[in-house]
Amino acid sequence: MTEETAQPVVLFVDDEPSILSALRRLVRPQGYRVLLASGGAAGLEILAQEPVDVVVSDMRMPEMDGAMFLEQVRERWPSVGRILLTGYADIQATVAAVNRGQIQRHISKPWDDRELLLAIDDALARRRLELENRALLQLTKTQNAELQSLNADLSQRVRARTQEIEQVNAMLEKSFEQVKENFLLSIQVFSGLLELREGGLAGYSRQVADLARRTARRMGLGPRVEEDVHSAGLLHEIGKIGFPDALLRKPVSTMNAEEIARYRRHTLNGEAALLPLGQLQHVARLVRSQHERIDGKGFPDGLSGNAVGLASQALSVASDYCAAQSGRMAEQHFSPAQALQLIRGGAGTRYEPEIVEAFELALTDEPEDKPRDRQVSPQDVEPGMVLARDLLTPKGTLLLAAGHVFDARLVRQIREFAGREGVRLALYIRLPDEEAGPVRARPAAAPSVPTAPNAPTAPTAPTVPQGASHG
Repeated sequence: MTEETAQPVVLFVDDEPSILSALRRLVRPQGYRVLLASGGAAGLEILAQEPVDVVVSDMRMPEMDGAMFLEQVRERWPSVGRILLTGYADIQATVAAVNRGQIQRHISKPWDDRELLLAIDDALARRRLELENRALLQLTKTQNAELQSLNADLSQRVRARTQEIEQVNAMLEKSFEQVKENFLLSIQVFSGLLELREGGLAGYSRQVADLARRTARRMGLGPRVEEDVHSAGLLHEIGKIGFPDALLRKPVSTMNAEEIARYRRHTLNGEAALLPLGQLQHVARLVRSQHERIDGKGFPDGLSGNAVGLASQALSVASDYCAAQSGRMAEQHFSPAQALQLIRGGAGTRYEPEIVEAFELALTDEPEDKPRDRQVSPQDVEPGMVLARDLLTPKGTLLLAAGHVFDARLVRQIREFAGREGVRLALYIRLPDEEAGPVRARPAAAPSVPTAPNAPTAPTAPTVPQGASHG
């Protein structure tokens, strides 16, 4: 039962041929392969040439006794089983053999056949277990090496795949931001269409949107709601796009019954126009509910109390404030202070008191740092420059949104547009960080809304006809 063969090999070492013959006859029925050596030196030669599982050696032999022989066997072939036969009662020699040769069993002569066979079987069993353990250990090492190689390869693949995913995610995020920017730009352009109509006010919707978003931020409604409120502010009058010019510029307080009925449908028309756009579902709802009041006297659904959402109220209070100053609400044009007083008077009926408080705080809000930019003419714009503020026509139409990077084609178009139309464009270019340090801004005064040409001067106190509603 060596590594090369399944047949156990037993080596008997004794200087007496008769004993060797007896031992061979004893173990022959067991199916062992038997090797014989007449002394220690001969036994070592056999071990050097033949695979051996167990050595059975006599103690007293000339030139090299059993203790010395088994000691060399242990040193050179430590896995071979070792049994000592001793024919005299020399305890010290036996102890020396046990210690030096680390024999596994010693048997006295004359031996008992059964005892010797059991000892050989036990030594073979030990040898078999040791070989199996060695094989398992080698298999384990091999498998561990393979696992380490697989793990290293897997780790490398995971890192490579992770890098690929990160690159894809970065590209998707960049693409998403570009789509989002383009979508918001489309909303701004769309909101400016109504302002091109006769009676439209340049920048009116953007001011409503900005005030509504700042109010929502003061209420802590969250970034997503702030974006929806801002978009709703830009589009809050989109339902009026089918109004004739005369009705579009007519104050609500002077409309007749038929005009009022048509006017009250503009929120429904605005919602219907926006609902097909999946990203504007919440915006459409805000456009619909912009004229609802917490006392239930609003339209189109007559909602009251908590049914009128805070986001809708943020849009409503900003729109009312701007409408009062622009002449959309009544024939008179209110000053910013008078418009604010009108808003305060609506606390508890039109809006929740906390909305009014948030709106007053929003009026004082301004960006922490002023824009780091400088104004240039169309002829001074160069490719690579970044637009710091929205580029508007003199009528307030949005041409380019802030953050746009100029390329050669766009520079050429801007110059051609300015020359062809004969208009003066105010282009503000973002400065590099090293050219501009932060400039702290003071709290802003209550903003005023652009008014129509030749607008009458506002009275000293806000007076709104009973039942009038804003635009």
